Amino acid sequence: MTAIQEIIDDFAFLDDWEDRMRFVIELGKALPDLPDADKTAENKVQGCASQVWLATTAGEGADPVMTYHGDSDAFIVRGLVAIVLSAYSGKKASDVVTFDALDLFKQLRLLEHLSAQRANGLRSMIQRIREEAARRLV
Repeated sequence: MTAIQEIIDDFAFLDDWEDRMRFVIELGKALPDLPDADKTAENKVQGCASQVWLATTAGEGADPVMTYHGDSDAFIVRGLVAIVLSAYSGKKASDVVTFDALDLFKQLRLLEHLSAQRANGLRSMIQRIREEAARRLV
């Protein structure tokens, strides 16, 4: 998975939205496939027009490190999943709960180019990730 700072730096060089969307698709292509065993109804994100699955694992302790894996059946959405996973995976649950990736998508100038359905799906993904982390905080 690509580090979030690397993604931010790469986006800084892309001026038009078509280049940005091509890069999002490339990020999605580079995302490792989620095993079919993890593509369950429980892992499916509700509120997404495309099919999106998120699998979560948490480390030990009162503020565990969260690891997220995901997938989608749509190229652009798969790229959005890759960005979200890069932003949240590997962080402590307390950091996941307080970080709003929507701000990141605004910074990358992506949010303004997403359809209403995709933006709602993105919000659903982010909300789900933050709720999973909140449940792990003791």
